[in-house]
Amino acid sequence: MPEYIAKRLILMIPLLLGITIICFVVIHLAPGSPTDLQTDLNPQVSAEAKERLKAMYDLDKPLHVQYLLWLKKLALFDLGTSFSSDHRPVVDKVMERIPITIVINVLSLFMIIVIAIPIGVLSAVHRDSLFDKATTVFVFIGFAVPTFWLALLLMILFGVKLNWLPISGLRSIGYGEVSFFAALFDMAKHLLLPVLLSAFGGLAGLSRYMRSNMLEVIKQDYITTARAKGLSERTVIYKHALRNALLPVITILGLSVPGLIGGSVIFETIFAIPGMGQLFYMSVMSRDYPVIMGVLFIGAILTLLGNLIADISYAVADPRIRVK
Repeated sequence: MPEYIAKRLILMIPLLLGITIICFVVIHLAPGSPTDLQTDLNPQVSAEAKERLKAMYDLDKPLHVQYLLWLKKLALFDLGTSFSSDHRPVVDKVMERIPITIVINVLSLFMIIVIAIPIGVLSAVHRDSLFDKATTVFVFIGFAVPTFWLALLLMILFGVKLNWLPISGLRSIGYGEVSFFAALFDMAKHLLLPVLLSAFGGLAGLSRYMRSNMLEVIKQDYITTARAKGLSERTVIYKHALRNALLPVITILGLSVPGLIGGSVIFETIFAIPGMGQLFYMSVMSRDYPVIMGVLFIGAILTLLGNLIADISYAVADPRIRVK
């Protein structure tokens, strides 16, 4: 297993390089540039000033040269300097915001696992029951309803009409003047809607995958044999069937990590949460290339690590496929 993990970590290097090349090319193909946004609204800026601005940002160089310059900085653990007016290092901007994005994604993934797996198991065990039909309706709603639209509806209901939950930011006014537990409760209220909505789509999908896998497993001969030996139904379902049914679900969880990270852009923008997703959105709007590349690079690392954790969990769940 250690050798397998080491090989996967080494293979991540060329994969990350490929991802950065594609991202670098795509963001430069988008219309507009940082200098256009800074100079177009000022009629007094001359053409020479625009060229000097491009030279300052190295935008006058060929695309492959710009990428090699960025890669050289990356080798020194430097993601560059933001094009925005503050000219702060990209690393500082990302590190300020990445913890809240990781917290939201981890909480969402935890909620998906804790709720979706039991729903899927119960739906399979009680097939065609009222519970199974109700969860099926829930799944169709989860797939059909746009989450950003649902987010706006819940903001209106719980934030405006009922005034139960805050609808923006992470902290209320006077956050620093209350006790630790009051501050923690305040942050939990701010995160409740974003986490629920972030988990909503994955919850619906994973519960269906779990139900389908359980239905397939409980039809196997070894399950029939276990029941014939007189084992309790609880032991048969949760000890023998569940472990095998979890294997494909673990793979799905690993593949869902990119979706959660990408969804952070939507939810953090809607709820004005100062996370990495909101930073990415603002950087795209201002064509802040170094910040865009920094966020995409960190997101790619988190995605690849999520897939690696899924593969390791797969081997732990099924000793037969452990890699030596």
